[in-house]
Amino acid sequence: MTQAAEFKKTRTESMLLNVGPSHPAMHGIVRIITELDGENVLSSDVEIGYLHRAFEKSSEQSGYLQVMPYTDRLNYVSPLINNTGYCLAVEKLFGLDVTERAKYIRVIMCEISRITDHLTCVGASAMELGAFTAFLYMIKARDYLYKIIEDVTGARLTISYMRIGGVKGDLPAGFEGKCREALAETRKVIKECDELLTKNRIFVDRLKDTGVISKEAALGYGITGPFLRSTGVDYDVRRATPYLVYDRFDFEVPVGEHGDNYDRYLCRMDEMEQSIRIIEQALDQIPQGPVLLGTDGKVIPAEDMVDEAKMGRVEGLGFRVADFDPTLAGANKYMYPEGHVNNKRAELPPKEDTYSNIEGLMNHFKMIMDGHGIRPPKGEAYFPVEGANGELGFYIVSDGTGRPYRVRVRPPCFVIVAALPVLINGGSLADIVPTFGSVNMIGGELDR
Repeated sequence: MTQAAEFKKTRTESMLLNVGPSHPAMHGIVRIITELDGENVLSSDVEIGYLHRAFEKSSEQSGYLQVMPYTDRLNYVSPLINNTGYCLAVEKLFGLDVTERAKYIRVIMCEISRITDHLTCVGASAMELGAFTAFLYMIKARDYLYKIIEDVTGARLTISYMRIGGVKGDLPAGFEGKCREALAETRKVIKECDELLTKNRIFVDRLKDTGVISKEAALGYGITGPFLRSTGVDYDVRRATPYLVYDRFDFEVPVGEHGDNYDRYLCRMDEMEQSIRIIEQALDQIPQGPVLLGTDGKVIPAEDMVDEAKMGRVEGLGFRVADFDPTLAGANKYMYPEGHVNNKRAELPPKEDTYSNIEGLMNHFKMIMDGHGIRPPKGEAYFPVEGANGELGFYIVSDGTGRPYRVRVRPPCFVIVAALPVLINGGSLADIVPTFGSVNMIGGELDR
C-alpha cells in the first residue's frame, strides 16, 4: 500500500479547545468553546454570565436616585455616558428639560469618557498583539483625562456624577484651561500611536481582513457603534436622533468599508479626534455662570455648621454658607440654577439648604427616605444615547411610586458578542484575540 493510500485511511478528528475564561485576552469573564481543525476554527460557542450583576433587578428594588452608582458599573470604562443615559430616560418620564449649562457639561463629560474608552480599547488590543509601547502611551493619555474627571466629579472611575435634573456640581474654577491642556496632550499621544500602529506591517497584517462581518449581518444582529460603522453604515445616535446639544456641534461620523478589525481600529482612532473637536466647541459655547462665591467672611466648614446647629447656636447661621469637601465643590446654591432644574420632586436641594434651613432639610429627607423619594408619573420611557460601543438605551416603567417598576438596559456590546461566532468561524485561532479585542466587550455592560 502506498503512503498516500495509507494517509487516506487515517482517521482525523477535530479538537475542542476552551479559550477563556482564564485566558488573559478574555478578561476572566467570557468563555469561547472552539472546534479546531489544526489552527482553523470550524465552529464556536460563546458562553457569558461570569460577571452577572443583576443590575436591572437591583434597580427595581432601589429608589430612582439610588440607581446612579449601579450605572457606573455597567460600562465602567465610560461611566459618565451610562449616568447620562439613565438620567435622560428618567427625565423623559418627568417631562423635564435640564438647563443649558447642564447640557453642555454632560456633553463635555460624556465625550471625555468616550475618549478614555477608545484609548483603553485600542491600547489593550494593541498590547494583546505585542504592541506594548502603544498601550503604555494610551494609558498615559487616559490618565490625563482621568485627572480632569477627578477634578469635576471627585472620582476617577465610579463617579456617580449625573443627577436627575442636572449634574452633581458645576465645573470647578480653572476647568477650561486644564481640560484644553489635557486634550492637547491626548491629541499628541493619539498622533504618536497612529504613527506607531496604522502603517505598521505586523499590526496591519494581524487586523486586515480578520473578524470580517457584512453590513447586512451587522444590521441583522442589531449591532451599532464603531462596529457597525466599520461596515459602511453611517449611523450614530448623536447624529440620527440628537439629544442634549449635539445638534449644535460640527463633527464627522467616521465610517469604514470592509467591516474588519482594521476598519474598526481606524474608526475608533478617528472618533477620538471628533470627540476632542466636540469638547473644544462645547467649551467655546457653554453658557457662563458664577464660578466663585461672593460671600467673603460668611463661609464656614459644613461640619462646623452642623455642630453649631446641634448645640442650638444658630444665631447668624442663616446668613452663612457651608463649605464642603472637594467632591461637593461647585455644588453650592449660587451656581445651582446654572446646572439644575428647579423641581423639588425630581432632585435633591443644594447642600447649603440641607445644612442651613429646615425647608431644605425636609426636602432632602423626603427625597431620600424609603417610601417617598423621586416619584415620576405613571408611564414608560426609552432613551438611547451613543455609548462608546454603540447605542446604549434605558427603558424605564414607572408605576408612580419611588421605585422603578421595570428597568431594562440595551447594552451595545451584548449583540456584538452574540455575533462573535460569525466573526471567528472559518478564521485562525490566532485571529480570535484581535477580533475579540475589537468587540471591546465590557463585562459589566454585557452581563449587567
